[in-house]
Amino acid sequence: MSIPKLSKSERAKALAKAQKIRSQRMEVRQQLKAGKLGLADILADADNEVYAKMRVKYLLESLPQVGKITAAKLMEEIGIDEARRVQGLGSRQKSALLEKLA
Repeated sequence: MSIPKLSKSERAKALAKAQKIRSQRMEVRQQLKAGKLGLADILADADNEVYAKMRVKYLLESLPQVGKITAAKLMEEIGIDEARRVQGLGSRQKSALLEKLA
């Protein structure tokens, strides 16, 4: 699959969209850390453009009381690949995450 040729305006538009999504993900991570948003909320709305492409590893690390080591252990126990994104989680994986972190 070849990379599509984009004009300067298309490239600028894509860059602006990517920056917007990254800043929204940063806000989501801050809300998770502060306890204003829960894991269940994100997993229930996994089709949301902001959440869908977020890596599960970073999502878990953003939760209070969960660091890099705990997130890695949880993912290994449940069988979630380190590179998995939220949209790629199966229903069993979602329920296992909610059960372990409830």
